[in-house]
Amino acid sequence: MSQEVPAWFADALGQSYDSGDVEVDGARIVYRAWGKSGDPVAVLVHGGAAHAGWWDHVAPHLAAGHRVIAIDLSGHGDSGHRQAYSLETWADEVMAVAAAESDLPPVLLGHSMGGFVVLTAAQRHGDAIRGAAAIDSPVREMSPEARAWVAKEHVPGNWVYPDRDTILGRFRTLPADDASLPYVRRHLAEGSIREADGGWTWKFDPRIFLRAQMEPEDLAAATCEIALIRGERGMATTDITDVVAQRLGRNVPVTVIRDAGHHIMLDQPIALIAVLQTLLGQWRNP
Repeated sequence: MSQEVPAWFADALGQSYDSGDVEVDGARIVYRAWGKSGDPVAVLVHGGAAHAGWWDHVAPHLAAGHRVIAIDLSGHGDSGHRQAYSLETWADEVMAVAAAESDLPPVLLGHSMGGFVVLTAAQRHGDAIRGAAAIDSPVREMSPEARAWVAKEHVPGNWVYPDRDTILGRFRTLPADDASLPYVRRHLAEGSIREADGGWTWKFDPRIFLRAQMEPEDLAAATCEIALIRGERGMATTDITDVVAQRLGRNVPVTVIRDAGHHIMLDQPIALIAVLQTLLGQWRNP
């Protein structure tokens, strides 16, 4: 690992975690967990085409007093694939993983598409959740072009690259941001790939993109606490967070992370950790 990697990052990656899995509707869902068993649970939910490893440098810093879980949603990471995906099924996976670790109501923290998942879980299981936070999750109406693309129910397969270095060199975040920390990006890339016939490919199932969107009409009131976090240059703009609060029917706190784009854990991870620590403290008791 490069000498430019700071101690807080190296220390986090040096923390061991427990591995677990549950079966949900015929798919094996894997997860990793930090902290002490029996403590209140917090589940970290990655975005579309990502994986549990996106939280490796964040989760250990949240594990004082919490059992912190990072999930691979179906179609992502090392979890099983499905013929079709939905926010509702992913929400059920999150709740199943939380239940496998504790009988206590969990806190759910989701980035981007993962925010759609935790908001869906909050609507479906609000009485069984202590709080849910969506991190730069752009709830917005789908364009007619995107709607037509989804209606075709067809996406191309993942490319196969000849060697590991080539595919790692092709790793990109969308949208890209110059503030992304290179050592974080490298770690996320290394967890995103797998060997395949003829070389290396990405772990995620391209069919996830058919169900990775949440529109305003999909939102409804939830009985648990809700918070929104957005990057200053992120995709969850002020008008979007205003619409979310309106649809949820309440005042929802919004925290803006300065000098961060959409992928806050790549741009300003220390600031994100501080915000998540604060929420976990506020929501510790049901």
